[in-house]
Amino acid sequence: MMTETIPDAVASATIPCQVDRVWKALTDPAEIKEYFFGTSVITEWGVGGPIVWRGEWHGKQYEDHGRVLEFKPPRRLRCTHFSPLTGLPDAPENYHTVTYELAEVTAGTQVTITQGSNRSHDEVPEAEKTWQIVLGNLGEYLSRQG
Repeated sequence: MMTETIPDAVASATIPCQVDRVWKALTDPAEIKEYFFGTSVITEWGVGGPIVWRGEWHGKQYEDHGRVLEFKPPRRLRCTHFSPLTGLPDAPENYHTVTYELAEVTAGTQVTITQGSNRSHDEVPEAEKTWQIVLGNLGEYLSRQG
């Protein structure tokens, strides 16, 4: 029996800032809170170390968690992510893998976010929509910073 392959969710945007500035915004908890729906992030960014996201989503408090898998400033960050709001057991098969990749381009920095280990085809467009909103918020936040 073959299992169906569910694609990764991918969102991308060009941010008109230098790579180092975008990287700082993606990894500084004080800045993350400004553009990522008010989310508080707790981590030391050490490979293998924990990462926690706390906040409120659609009126519900949440505390998501995962582990830092890769941390290569200022180009690549990869972590696992689990949200108890899914109602699923806290088991490895219910974790997403989220990868942030930054590349210098003429107009600034190309940021690509890839969410892997999606559970269904329906989850993919919803994740892409959410990540595009995050990238839009990031671009707006950085443009206000000057």
